[in-house]
Amino acid sequence: MGSNDKKNQSTGSPGLDRYLAAAELSPESVPHRAVTEAFLRKNLENYRAAARGLVADLAAAGFEVFGARDLLRTGAYPSELVPILVRWMGLVKYDALKEDIVRTLAVPWARAAAPALIAEFETAALEAGSELGWAIGSSLEVLAHDAIAEDLIRLATDRRYGDSRQMVVRGLGKLKKHPRVIDVLIELLADKDVYGYALVTLGKLRAKAARPHIEPFLQHENRDVRAGAKQALARIDKPRRTKNVEP
Repeated sequence: MGSNDKKNQSTGSPGLDRYLAAAELSPESVPHRAVTEAFLRKNLENYRAAARGLVADLAAAGFEVFGARDLLRTGAYPSELVPILVRWMGLVKYDALKEDIVRTLAVPWARAAAPALIAEFETAALEAGSELGWAIGSSLEVLAHDAIAEDLIRLATDRRYGDSRQMVVRGLGKLKKHPRVIDVLIELLADKDVYGYALVTLGKLRAKAARPHIEPFLQHENRDVRAGAKQALARIDKPRRTKNVEP
């Protein structure tokens, strides 16, 4: 086998090959390969150890899985599993597993998990360098509904949580009947961490009161922000369909 053929050889591990490709590392790079294999193996061991109790509880409930996110691959898992996931979300300390649980709860039938997710967000979003807060916010966006409206508004407007709030802000768009949601989103246009998400959400809500507050963003230095403002205004100005009423 020539040297060029060796350079194109796979490591023999699909998971490792994908990791190397993402990291722009060549499979034939022995030092990188050895370190990466050890890294993945150690993290897999840590994950399995952290997930042992959760996996046992899920198995007892009739679901044989490796970890939390495997439930999503099985399809619409039953809502009876939600309390198990919520309990373990509060118990596990391994971030990779906790994030899997959080993302697994991002389904419409897991609304009962919202209070626990809110409590987790209040802690995780304050941890510097952690992406867990953003992931929890993303799940809250899926679960957003009127019963947790005040909590979502509180989280969205608390600047201590930085850009972890972005998807929470987007979730405010599901609170169409809340009397304060438009005003809150308009206020968030002045918040550097979330204003882009507030723009999009106001557009989806077709909030006419927001028009003069959105217009200045048409001159924003960032092209994507300008495009977002233009799209939001187009949504606001789009005529609403009227239902045909037969005489």
